[in-house]
Amino acid sequence: MMLESAATLQHPDDWESSNTRANMMADERFFVTGALGCLGAWVVHNLVRENIDVTVYDLGLSTHRLELLMEPAEIARVHFVKDDITDAEAVAGAVTECGANRIIHLAALQVPFCRANPSLGAAVNVVGTVNVFEAAKQAGIASVVYASSMAVYGGADLYGPEVKDGDPLHPLNLYGVYKEANEGTARIYWQDDGIASLALRPYTVYGPGRDQGMTSTPTQAMLAAAKDEAYQISFGGTCGYQYADDVARTFIELARLPFEGAEVFNIRGSVAHMSEVVDAIVAAEPNAAGRITFEDTPLPFAEAQNEQPLQDLLGEVPYTPLEEGVARTIAHFKRALVTGRIQ
Repeated sequence: MMLESAATLQHPDDWESSNTRANMMADERFFVTGALGCLGAWVVHNLVRENIDVTVYDLGLSTHRLELLMEPAEIARVHFVKDDITDAEAVAGAVTECGANRIIHLAALQVPFCRANPSLGAAVNVVGTVNVFEAAKQAGIASVVYASSMAVYGGADLYGPEVKDGDPLHPLNLYGVYKEANEGTARIYWQDDGIASLALRPYTVYGPGRDQGMTSTPTQAMLAAAKDEAYQISFGGTCGYQYADDVARTFIELARLPFEGAEVFNIRGSVAHMSEVVDAIVAAEPNAAGRITFEDTPLPFAEAQNEQPLQDLLGEVPYTPLEEGVARTIAHFKRALVTGRIQ
């Protein structure tokens, strides 16, 4: 399934006046699904610190990622709706009741969970996305921003070292299949109902809050370094790394962008060999030298994504260099260990 480039997009420099944009932000009301996950927590963290009204929709009970990033008084300003993304009526009711005018849809089960329970994975990842678009249509919300994934692409042998927007999709696991289906869903909602959408395809997201999923082990190694423990990362090779805060801020920028159509963007971040990740960990915490190791097996995907179309759209994509992102992550973990936010 190929997603056609159907969007008509405006560069931020073409927006009206700064006063108009400030007024627009004052009227923003965000609805964020999957907000108890890593990227969702970072999105909420950023919006609350901008004094933006946020409603989060998640079936989970644990707020530990929000607590890792935010102060109790900040969390108290968030409107929580505990319900199931697979329940179309509940999603639509929550969107309408909170008066949202922006949606960032991040709710999804990750690779291991989709493999363990394919039916539930399809219900959450595919049906859940349909429900979000239906809710937007019913509430009269013009657009949806959502998370796709690098997993929609096939093995590195199909593309060479770098994939580009428009390259054929050939997912290698059910998670990728479900994400490909969501890209097609978004295209049809634009075609049939005029609901616009923009999406990102992250690769290896790292940073505070990234504690589950197939590519979470580099972050687990950073936590181990902060705790003065040894750790073996579960894969090796070269791939793209995106600092979680950067991805969250990009989602927010896309949600604020006037656009028409349905488009999905690759996001590059830092491209590095796992040995460089380990070097960055040791640079941030010298006691980790010789104690952080990794498996030799690389991920099956291309090493990098070309993000030129995203740069053309935004002008400047939020980006934290790998060494800085790793140092920030370890410093954050150390503070959280002292304050008891991480056990």
